[in-house]
Amino acid sequence: MGTLTSDVVEELADVTTEVDLSQTPVRELNSALHAEPEGSTATYRVSNPEGKHSLAVGLNRPVTVTIEGHVGYYAAGMNQLATIEIHGNAGVGVAENMMSGAVHVHGDASQAAGATAHGGLLVVDGNAAARCGISMKGVDIVVGGNVGHMSGFMAQAGRLVVCGDAGDALGDSIYEARIYVKGTVKSLGADCVAKQMRPEHLEELALLLKAASRDDDPAAFTRYGSARTLYNFHVDNASAY
Repeated sequence: MGTLTSDVVEELADVTTEVDLSQTPVRELNSALHAEPEGSTATYRVSNPEGKHSLAVGLNRPVTVTIEGHVGYYAAGMNQLATIEIHGNAGVGVAENMMSGAVHVHGDASQAAGATAHGGLLVVDGNAAARCGISMKGVDIVVGGNVGHMSGFMAQAGRLVVCGDAGDALGDSIYEARIYVKGTVKSLGADCVAKQMRPEHLEELALLLKAASRDDDPAAFTRYGSARTLYNFHVDNASAY
């Protein structure tokens, strides 16, 4: 068997696999993605998702998946290494438990976007509903619009950037994650307070906005984080636990 020339290998890498979900079951799509060899940089274009659930989940190869349309629950969940673009809205739990890679929703996201995610970058161009970034453990999330109530609840690590407004109880019981909000905050949750924007935070935020292809002024944002009053048990506060 002859060996492929570098030109042929490069040409094959440029081929995009087209998957029409009106004809192909979701299980078949996910199986094909999981079957890609280690280190694969294959590209897939998925059409007619029609709100189907669990699209492109559990990927652990640096593939690129472009989904043309709206997706249902848990799209791009447990992502690792892959780049996933959703040209539509996303249902509950998009990028839930993501470890690395990038997920970009070019519309709105429903509840619990980026929940429990450990790493990578989640970008939502539109609004995100309630509980965006709950229990986040290292992920970076940039939302172009507003977020709903209880966003950043028990956020342990990572950064949540909100270019619009935030709903009730932002950052409730937050640990060491950082939250940046450009607009107004309806109310802060337990132990969440506004903090000074030091030069390192402005620099950090500028990099996050650039990664999300946004040109917002970092100086227009307010930083929020933990007051650290819930770190230790105090008997005088027993009724609050």
